[in-house]
Amino acid sequence: MAQDRPPPPGMNPDPDAALAEAMEHAPCYEATTGTIRVIVRTFWLDDQSHPEEHRFTWAYRIRIENHGSELVQLLRRTWEITDAAGRIEHVHGDGVVGEQPTLEPSQAFEYTSGAALQTPTGFMRGLFHMIHPLTHRQFDVEIPPFSLDCPYYRAIIH
Repeated sequence: MAQDRPPPPGMNPDPDAALAEAMEHAPCYEATTGTIRVIVRTFWLDDQSHPEEHRFTWAYRIRIENHGSELVQLLRRTWEITDAAGRIEHVHGDGVVGEQPTLEPSQAFEYTSGAALQTPTGFMRGLFHMIHPLTHRQFDVEIPPFSLDCPYYRAIIH
């Protein structure tokens, strides 16, 4: 945590406790495409953010659930990241966090990643490009749009 500013109101100064609390109370965004459900939770990373240098950092936890009857695999991802100044960054890549996970029916996969912006607020949205390995049928799954908001800027509304 930065030493030159106090923690945001209600934030626990113990890092592990703060992370657990942040995850429990983090905003939750959901979208379902066909039989695949994507759940996103976001939380502010105070110790990696430096507002005086225009660096605002968040982590996000994504859970992908297969509610279908077929095996699916995540091949690629596409992100659109927009900051408060309207700057848009497009990110494309194979898999997520170095993996191209497969999900059996009723199985889920979770991962945590992060994003940094030059503004205290913004949002992200995207797609997971997936395949049914047995039939080779490819399909896209929506990642719900989610808000990134710095807790020091309470007046921001998305």
